[in-house]
Amino acid sequence: MSDNQFSILLVDDDEVDRLAVKRAFKKVAFPVLLTEAQNGKEAIAIIQNKNNDLVSSQIINPNLDIFDLILIDYRLPDIDGLHLITEIRALSINVPLIVLTGQGDEEIAVEIMKAGAADYLAKSRIEPNNLVKAIENAIRIYKAEQAVELANKRLRASNELLVQKNQELEKQQQQIKLQNIQLQESYNLKSEFLATMSHELRTPMNAIMGFSQLLLRQYPDPLSQHQQNLVQRIFNNSKNLLEMINEMLDFSKIEAGKLELNPQKFDLNYLIKLTVEELRSLAVQKQLNLVTEIELEDPFLIQDSNFSKRTLVNLLSNAIKFTESGEVKVKAWSIDETKIAIAVIDTGIGIAPEDREKIFQAFRQADQSFTRQHSGTGLGLAITESLVKMMGGKISLQSKLGERTTFTVEIPRRYDA
Repeated sequence: MSDNQFSILLVDDDEVDRLAVKRAFKKVAFPVLLTEAQNGKEAIAIIQNKNNDLVSSQIINPNLDIFDLILIDYRLPDIDGLHLITEIRALSINVPLIVLTGQGDEEIAVEIMKAGAADYLAKSRIEPNNLVKAIENAIRIYKAEQAVELANKRLRASNELLVQKNQELEKQQQQIKLQNIQLQESYNLKSEFLATMSHELRTPMNAIMGFSQLLLRQYPDPLSQHQQNLVQRIFNNSKNLLEMINEMLDFSKIEAGKLELNPQKFDLNYLIKLTVEELRSLAVQKQLNLVTEIELEDPFLIQDSNFSKRTLVNLLSNAIKFTESGEVKVKAWSIDETKIAIAVIDTGIGIAPEDREKIFQAFRQADQSFTRQHSGTGLGLAITESLVKMMGGKISLQSKLGERTTFTVEIPRRYDA
């Protein structure tokens, strides 16, 4: 039995039956605040007044109920219990209902339950314990149903919120897709522009270098020492600019996916020695030792020789550029039967830890300032990494700031398409 006081509306035109119900409550000390109505019209009026009180007191007590339960006599002078239940439900009043009937008719009981009653009791068999038990069960079931309904409402609200959020996310995704398309279009236009400009600049630059070389041969007339120096400077700067243009062109081809790999069998030992000799003059100008250390039992690879040479040229050029004294070493060895490694080791300025990630990014250098000592496009290592990856390999870096730097390339002996 509950310790709470229950508010119950008893609708019955028979005063004796009403007294019987009140005696039953008293006998078992059932805590109840009982309101009585003698017919359907009076019951509806009481319910409406209660409902108005509830509305007016909503701010003060939002949890106020009209009644905890309504007991209805099936046979009323102005209306039967079924129609009264219908009228109560029409007022949007959701309160547990128990119908009291003197008929004991099963068909009536079925209709009562269909109409929305929680239970029915025959007046002839009303006992205090049975009555209280029926009331408590009806209220408990009603509260459980209310809790389920509240949970369902919250779930529906959550679902509606999720649907709204999903719609917003879909809109954002569409916007992101559109922005990505626009960015890709801009990216493609930039790559096409770089490729076109690089190609167009190579022709006049080659002409400038050709005429410079012709003048340096002092044919047909000799040049003064001052003139030779000027022409040599024109040639050297043109050569540097052409190297930058070639880097831009290669990078644009890589971005556009137009740089194709051409595997073929070649001698890596010979390629390394040839490349080192081609760049030796740069090392000699800076009084650097340029040495090789090749430990390859089988020097033959099936890879792209042009990619391999360009990788080696880029790494060697960088090493010589950033080394002021000491030596630059090219080392090659077999990792296993399927892979080889090439390392370029210098005694240069080294690379700070915070700069080691960005040096492989396009147009990035460790020193991005306008006053930097070493010129360049910042594409060399980005191109190198792309070439190595296209060959199925990887490139790694080890460096100690102010002392040395080692770039190590690992590639398969045989390119696997």
